[in-house]
Amino acid sequence: MKKSQLLLALLLPFNSVFAQESPVKLEAHSFSKIKITDSFWKPKLEKVAKSALPASVYQTEVKTGRIRNFEKAGRKQGETHEGIYYDDSDVYKALEAIAYSLQNIPDEALEQKADEWIAKIASAQEPDGYINTFYSLMGLDKRWQDMEKHEDYCAGHLMEAGVAYYQATGKRQLLDVAIRMADHIDTQFRQANKPWVSGHEEIELALVKLYKVTGEERYLQLADWFLDQRGRGYGKGAIWDKPEWGPKYAQDAVPVKDQKEITGHAVRAMYLYTGAADVAAAKNDLGYMNAMKTVWEDVVYRNMYVTGGIGSSGSNEGFSVDYDLPNENAYSETCASVGMVFWNQRMNLLEGQSQYIDVLERSLYNAALDGLSLSGDRFFYGNPLASSGQHNRREWFGTACCPSNISRLVASVGDYIYAKNDSGIWVNLFIGNQTEFELSGTKVPVEMKTNYPWDGEVLIELNPANPTRFEVNLRIPGWIKGEPVPGELYSFLDEEPTNFYLEVNGGKVQSPQKNGYLVLDREWKKGDKISYTLPMEVRELQSRPEVLANQGRVAIQRGPLVYCVEGADNGGKATDFVLASTPGFEVKDYQVLDEQVKAISFNVNGLNNQGQKTLTAIPYYTWANRGPNEMQVWIPVGQK
Repeated sequence: MKKSQLLLALLLPFNSVFAQESPVKLEAHSFSKIKITDSFWKPKLEKVAKSALPASVYQTEVKTGRIRNFEKAGRKQGETHEGIYYDDSDVYKALEAIAYSLQNIPDEALEQKADEWIAKIASAQEPDGYINTFYSLMGLDKRWQDMEKHEDYCAGHLMEAGVAYYQATGKRQLLDVAIRMADHIDTQFRQANKPWVSGHEEIELALVKLYKVTGEERYLQLADWFLDQRGRGYGKGAIWDKPEWGPKYAQDAVPVKDQKEITGHAVRAMYLYTGAADVAAAKNDLGYMNAMKTVWEDVVYRNMYVTGGIGSSGSNEGFSVDYDLPNENAYSETCASVGMVFWNQRMNLLEGQSQYIDVLERSLYNAALDGLSLSGDRFFYGNPLASSGQHNRREWFGTACCPSNISRLVASVGDYIYAKNDSGIWVNLFIGNQTEFELSGTKVPVEMKTNYPWDGEVLIELNPANPTRFEVNLRIPGWIKGEPVPGELYSFLDEEPTNFYLEVNGGKVQSPQKNGYLVLDREWKKGDKISYTLPMEVRELQSRPEVLANQGRVAIQRGPLVYCVEGADNGGKATDFVLASTPGFEVKDYQVLDEQVKAISFNVNGLNNQGQKTLTAIPYYTWANRGPNEMQVWIPVGQK
């Protein structure tokens, strides 16, 4: 292996040096065991707790009828349902976000409010375990007749919320409601061998979570059963009947194990493939594993924005054709980016390959985080990569999946920092935290300190109770440029190698690499320190020529962050210029509202003989927090 290969990781997720390494199965290290101390993420956890969740409680309980529906269903007095048939799911997602937030920031009043909601939910459950306020209020005789009506989707979010609230608080009431609903569904379908295709996937991944917390094998079997229903002609209803949608819209055209390309609704696809990866890991099913890898390559190589967003088309909230990635008209739903985080974590756990965390990080820090305002109480549904000033954050939406989805992701960010197995720990994200592992029967407290993503210094201290041998696997981020990879969707213009630096207890060390990680295999003792320094250089990226929207343009990236030019920083304009032949990128301390960031200044040539001027680019996730104005990620370069 060449020295450059030994020291470098490859761009984005396309890590060919490690592609042939044997897979390593991992498990996540739960958010419930992690205390976030990070200067970047801790304020965001606080904004979720103090702004996003109160906004969600207000909208759920006061402005809309979501909680009232549960109250009505519990009273059983023939009252009418308010809102949309899938609104129950937003209550469950909000409860899940509350569960994660209570773990990070205990709040007695918020926990009391959650307990109050849970009691109302329990009162709405039917004697046979069924729970869905739309059908309880509009007619139970109509339940389980329309595959599109999100009954199992809502049930999935109930299961996720029940598991999360139990893990965070130890309280079982919501978990028990979820178990009864899961048992009802299992009896209704799998045990009765009655075909059913979920119109909106979600229950598959939720059932695996329920299986893991209860140990009940039948929930894993039910998840597998739901996956196996797809692509066999069982799907019926509005989705399947629409000529412009059809089975591909709900990933139902072919069986899951035979799927090779991403189609249809982006959020549904992410939830489906997350569930498939979960079942693949739990059952060691090579059919699901191989399908997931093939579909993942289709998403990342041909259908992903540079921000990590997916789903370019608003007409189907999903995918169109390969390389169709418009910027100003990008849909790139927040929920789809949240789903990318879920799916790529599961793929990493399935194979132990760092390329999946590269994509997870790209989606998390850019397209997903963009869905939450800096104030915490405004939201984006779609996340375009350019704007003429028509885009604005909103307090809420009629279909309110995105606010609670981004809230639960941010509040549970601790779930994505580490993975583990019997041989050691995998450091996937660089987020300041305190936690504890148990390795070879020894308790190992771990503390990570960093100012990432603003700088690349990462310090990890390990304090095992006794000297213990285990591996610490450090991810080599994909944004450190290595050799070009055939088929990559985005590539850096500058191919000069970039080094990282690694020390243990103040001394430089050389470490073997496996699957995109540096492997530190040694006996660790109390007070051992790992110092890991990652370069934070400003880099220009280009798209493959097939992405027509980006021809003659470059994007700017520093570390994991994609940057954009916004009018608010540049005299109200973010267009009518081309990048200068010598941009002269400079990093500077900057502030967007109360968010301290690293901005990038650079030189451009104004059009129509306006001469050269200097513009400021800000991290993409911070845009549109100062009112509607122009913005663009992909910057024109003009004639060379």
